[in-house]
Amino acid sequence: MSAMELGIGSQVRHPKFGKGVVVEADASYYKIYFNFIAEVKTIARDFQHFELIEKKEAEPIAFSLADIERAVENAIKKIPPAEALPKVSMAQKWLKGTMILNPYNPELSNKEVPIATFFHKIVMVRERLRVLEQNINNHEKLDDQDRIALQQYITRAYGSLTTFNVLFADKEDYFKGAGKED
Repeated sequence: MSAMELGIGSQVRHPKFGKGVVVEADASYYKIYFNFIAEVKTIARDFQHFELIEKKEAEPIAFSLADIERAVENAIKKIPPAEALPKVSMAQKWLKGTMILNPYNPELSNKEVPIATFFHKIVMVRERLRVLEQNINNHEKLDDQDRIALQQYITRAYGSLTTFNVLFADKEDYFKGAGKED
């Protein structure tokens, strides 16, 4: 039997456990209830010694928002500490500079942010997008169409961040979107 072949309700005969019904399936295993032993056993999808009695089509796996949130949370947890990140240099003209945000309302005060702090946050966003991209590309439950759709969102996010390329010392570190090359 090849992987991803049996749906819930498929009936098989195992050489040791006898007749069974697939009650659950994931990317690597089937959970099969065997009547003879009155137990559910976890069997690898690539197990070659099943005899197929009745096949039920596997239903596509639906992804909920919670599944996607868990994937994003897992990606964020895998981000290395700041000291382990690749060194990205800020353009010399911005060193020791300050970014000033002026509100339209003159009664409100300005907000000053060191450009180095802002630059660090931009670099962290980029690294988190890269980790998310890797997790999407390696996610076992996503098919190619889902990967492409999610990848397009990441590419658009990179494109939205191209405004900040002026802060980088090296063009190799620039954000690149789906549009023209910088």
